[in-house]
Amino acid sequence: MAAATGCAAGAVPAGYAVLAVKFSERQRSPHCLLVKEHQVREGTDTAHPPRRTLFVLNVPPYCGPDSLSRLFSRCGHVQSVDVCDKPGPGEKKDKLTSKFFDHKTLKGFQIAYVVFRKPAAVQAAKALSHQGPLLISTESYPVKTGISKWIASYEASIVDPKELKAEVDAYMQDYDKKMAEEEAKAAKEEGVPDEEGWVKVTRKGRKPGLPRTEAANLRVLEKEKQKRARKELLNFYAWQHRETKRERRLYPAASKQLTGWI
Repeated sequence: MAAATGCAAGAVPAGYAVLAVKFSERQRSPHCLLVKEHQVREGTDTAHPPRRTLFVLNVPPYCGPDSLSRLFSRCGHVQSVDVCDKPGPGEKKDKLTSKFFDHKTLKGFQIAYVVFRKPAAVQAAKALSHQGPLLISTESYPVKTGISKWIASYEASIVDPKELKAEVDAYMQDYDKKMAEEEAKAAKEEGVPDEEGWVKVTRKGRKPGLPRTEAANLRVLEKEKQKRARKELLNFYAWQHRETKRERRLYPAASKQLTGWI
């Protein structure tokens, strides 16, 4: 294959095609992506349907979903690109709603699933292996590598306090609204029997607990202190009784003499 320049032929797994790519025009040695058609049983992988999904190996950490989507868009319409740290059954993922939380950063070389609209695009993507090195990074869509990538990653890691506060406030408003709806629903169902005559016990119960005052807390602490003092006194008496029995066993004559004096 002409595009396999720089890739050891013996290191290519069976069934894979080699795509040589470059991330800059000045790059001398191309990087090799290994691609093949993703093959699974029907219905086992809903996120990556067979015949329309291209499985990609050896994806560098600086090559994101957008770069892969632009690379394979010449083969056909790309519906989605899923970059993972290891192969596995895909699932329908909810769109990330948080910029600051539940954000997993992938490190090292990864794998990718490129889902096309039509099956013919997968075969066209595999045929790219017969072409020369494909340029991924362009002036319009540059791919940052090396020190530029790390600088961009550091700048992106700096949190904007205003954006963080706005997201937290929005989350707490949704949470308070959800809790109010649950409490209203529980109050409506409290004491109402169902079709079989059972009464649902709500979270609050019959006698909801009252918040403790400072005086109540002091009384509880005083009771705990008295209980601990009684326990220490009982322990002392038990120790004294045990010591007396031990002395009687060790010194029986002295114990009898002492008893006679008493």
